[in-house]
Amino acid sequence: MSDVLIAGGGSVGLATAVFLAHHGVRAHVVERRAGLSEHPRALGISPRTLEFFREAGLSPALEEVAVRSTARWKADARTVAEIDRANAPRRPPMAQQDISPETPSGHYPQDRLDAVLLPAARERGATVEFGVAVTGVGQDTDGVSVTLSDGRVLRTRYLVGADGVNTAVRPALGIGSTGPGAMGEPVLNILFEADLTGFFGSMPTMTEIGHPGVRGMLLSVGERRWVLHTGAPGTPEELVRTALGADVPVTVIAAKWWRATVRMADRFRAGRAFLAGDAAKAISPLGAFGLNTGLADGHNLAWKLAMVLAGQAGDRLLDTYHDERHAVAEFVTRQAVVRWRNPRLHWDPAAVAERAAAGAWHAPMVTMGYRYDSPAVVGAIAEPPSTEDVSASLDGAPGSRLPHQWVSPGVSTLDLVRSRFTVFAGGPEWAEATGKAGARLGLDLGTAVVTDATWLSRTGIADVGALLVRPDGFIAWRSPVGLAGADAVLESVLIAVTGRERAVT
Repeated sequence: MSDVLIAGGGSVGLATAVFLAHHGVRAHVVERRAGLSEHPRALGISPRTLEFFREAGLSPALEEVAVRSTARWKADARTVAEIDRANAPRRPPMAQQDISPETPSGHYPQDRLDAVLLPAARERGATVEFGVAVTGVGQDTDGVSVTLSDGRVLRTRYLVGADGVNTAVRPALGIGSTGPGAMGEPVLNILFEADLTGFFGSMPTMTEIGHPGVRGMLLSVGERRWVLHTGAPGTPEELVRTALGADVPVTVIAAKWWRATVRMADRFRAGRAFLAGDAAKAISPLGAFGLNTGLADGHNLAWKLAMVLAGQAGDRLLDTYHDERHAVAEFVTRQAVVRWRNPRLHWDPAAVAERAAAGAWHAPMVTMGYRYDSPAVVGAIAEPPSTEDVSASLDGAPGSRLPHQWVSPGVSTLDLVRSRFTVFAGGPEWAEATGKAGARLGLDLGTAVVTDATWLSRTGIADVGALLVRPDGFIAWRSPVGLAGADAVLESVLIAVTGRERAVT
């Protein structure tokens, strides 16, 4: 019997296997496709998502596959040949520089991301099989029986359905879904190779093509690889040549129709089975929120499964996966849909008043400023003080992501968490209490002393209080003051947060 079986070997499934391995759990991944997808699909990875990969030791590998961003960012033109390159807007800041230890080096097409995740999962002990689909799921009190297309029935303690929009796991679990379904018109995704830079000179990262015969978006997905999204009729070769507006040597690699879909599973947990990524919710594509939200699903679930499997947490901790990620999915879906209706709300950093009127949050807030409110957070403060300013919203409140601060060259406060529960304080007084609470609970609790006065003030703990930070970097509890009997208080908080019945003595 495996500990965790993951249905779906795309980005979310493979990343979940990597995150589980980082916490000491080997996963078995089955994917119905014959291999990795060649289509780039989503391109944008947020700084928060890069933090997940930083934690798992994949930052150097991601750096190698990034498609470097040009200074010229987005252009609007009838054809590529007619781009006004001198006046194409420069790339706006991708994130506030003080909020994360990670800054995207460019964009990260999903085919390149998957090419990093697959060997990383296998190197860390995961089994990954292609050409095998899930055809049935049954559960009992001890585990899950998963029937595969090759006739095998695998037993696993827990199942993660990360098998995409057309999931087989969700209906097999009897979980319904809601949402409008398909949105907009079908779009042809044309992946092609051409030396556009050598032919035209400087090329923007993305170009809105306005030719009446092939309206759509052209995106850079590699040094000589491009994707044209268009709903226009015609052969892929004809459509690409019309969009370019010049006789450029072009090789079409693949073409695939797709349609934006918005759908939400009613539940993200059913017994010993969980839904993640597009199997849990499908989100309209503008903003790449779907990919980033799916990867965050896996990151949230991995440490919880690992703690339960190790006997360090109770089953109630697994309920908080649905509590936290379903609420975030509903929020992100609303944000994606409002951008679908008015893309300027996403692309224009200056559209503050328009976003406020439409209920749209600034993009960095959508991927990093959201908060959790569940039994795995004590004293959650659900609403951030701003929907525009991430730095102001990462203020040490329970339920928010720990604020980033460089504590030494190349080392962030986030690095000090080290994928375990960690107590942050302004002085060493909390260390003894942390050690006592950890010993009684059988937990390896970390301690971190931060002396930066600005950071301490920002988090609301000054030099006498403390933050209890979860393995995923979210704040589980805050004490703004020093406490008598702090070890007993910490013990009580940890029992509540991890869903344990009682302490281990």
